[in-house]
Amino acid sequence: MLRFHFFVKALFYVIKAKYKKGHGIHSPFLFYFLTEIIENKLKYYAYLLVDDLRKKMRKDFRIIKINDFGAGSIISSSKERRKVQSIAKYSAISRKYGELLFRIINYSKPKNIIELGTSLGISTSYLSLVDEKANIYTIEACEETAKIAKENFEQLNLQNIQLHIGEFRSELPKILKEIKQVDFVFFDGHHLRQPSLDYFHECSRYAHNDTIFVFDDIHWSEEMEQAWSEIVSSPKISLSIDLFRLGIVFFKQELSKEHFVIKF
Repeated sequence: MLRFHFFVKALFYVIKAKYKKGHGIHSPFLFYFLTEIIENKLKYYAYLLVDDLRKKMRKDFRIIKINDFGAGSIISSSKERRKVQSIAKYSAISRKYGELLFRIINYSKPKNIIELGTSLGISTSYLSLVDEKANIYTIEACEETAKIAKENFEQLNLQNIQLHIGEFRSELPKILKEIKQVDFVFFDGHHLRQPSLDYFHECSRYAHNDTIFVFDDIHWSEEMEQAWSEIVSSPKISLSIDLFRLGIVFFKQELSKEHFVIKF
């Protein structure tokens, strides 16, 4: 059922999305963000490092026990044991969206970055490789998955990552209390409406005018779409962008409140 919902929404997205190459956009900020960040075709060396890691994970046939506290997977119904290869193939962020995360970080220059959902550490690596001085706080509830992520961080010599093993609801408040201000958050786990809204509201209390939030799988299910709709409607959010898989929101109060569905 989830897979059918996802593909129907993908079709609607293709029909509805527009603004390719900035045509029809009047906001100078959004025009720049679209043409220079979203559609940027430059290749960074970091991309090759993560590609190599992804290839390695897709050849890893270890079977690990999964503790899934979220809403499961579109592809796999197993909540007990999965091959690392399968997680890398079906659950890890794709190259296209991972490279976009890298470009957003490269543009926004955040000091404190939070990631909810480390998995194998592929998306975390994109976040980390931009700037070794940035502080990456990533949370993963599954111990065996976190163990592999840690191995990957060591392989890439990523020293600016603090990996927290535990549930979001217990680990997130500790991190926020410690850092006091958050510049970028990547929400990639626990794909249910209420938890997603809870984490959004909790993180937004520590956000500032230049903070950026990115949400993964905003059309993954009806619950996630409901959460995304409520987040976009929040008075704290000015500009919001729907890229189908990823949703991006800005807190810039100098911008008019607008929502865009953009081809990507």
